[in-house]
Amino acid sequence: MQDIQEIFNRVQDAKKKKKDLETTYKDALGTSLEYQEMKDQLKVLRDKKKRLETTIREQFASEFTQLEDIKIDIASDMELITDIAVTRMMKGESIAIKDKDDNEYEPIFKISFKKIG
Repeated sequence: MQDIQEIFNRVQDAKKKKKDLETTYKDALGTSLEYQEMKDQLKVLRDKKKRLETTIREQFASEFTQLEDIKIDIASDMELITDIAVTRMMKGESIAIKDKDDNEYEPIFKISFKKIG
């Protein structure tokens, strides 16, 4: 089995190389006149799209209020599901969920590392 520190160091090296390559690519795009012109055209189109979306959003204000409420309810219920699943897992119980079509779902747990200090 490989050492966790060696793997972490390898990931850090790969991230640095990736960042360097992305910087080189962005520099090349920055020097392309055609790319800059296209970028300006996209900005104009994005602004036009935003204005249209705002106009339509104003026409459907009540629907968007409902949508935001539903999003909050979903996030709250998903957090509740997570809490229940973790509690059951800690007790050694099995965790399984089925939807209306009888599709089974199983939990996926993720561990990530946060830089200290």
